[in-house]
Amino acid sequence: MKVDFWQYSGDGAEKVVVLLAKRILAEGERLLVVSKDPDQRDAISRALWKAEPTSFLANGEAGEPGEDSQPILLSADLAPINGASHVVIADGEWRAASGFARVFLLFDASGRDAARSTWRGLDGTEGLERRYFAQEDGRWVQKG
Repeated sequence: MKVDFWQYSGDGAEKVVVLLAKRILAEGERLLVVSKDPDQRDAISRALWKAEPTSFLANGEAGEPGEDSQPILLSADLAPINGASHVVIADGEWRAASGFARVFLLFDASGRDAARSTWRGLDGTEGLERRYFAQEDGRWVQKG
């Protein structure tokens, strides 16, 4: 499993989710977006629906009809009801994830210490590949 740590600065989590969602859907995969904050999930949903002037990234909320068929499912829980192979943890609070091909942990400067602690806690986990990305001058740069 790959675990990517994404520290954003200029953009909010919702813009990062849109960027990742485009890539994941282009690969033919499904995505689960996890946040315990319903307001954040609403902001992410709106950003996905308005992703581009001529298109949108269809999504739905866990617990609503059709949740299992959503290409992007937003949830408070780490349960891939939609069969997602990728998960974005948008609220920056690590949850032990298994069964995913890739996990993205999003955080801003205020969540840096918790992300470092998570990074260290995953050290030595067999079959796990970690990478760290930071936003610099509007671009994403791999740091580790």
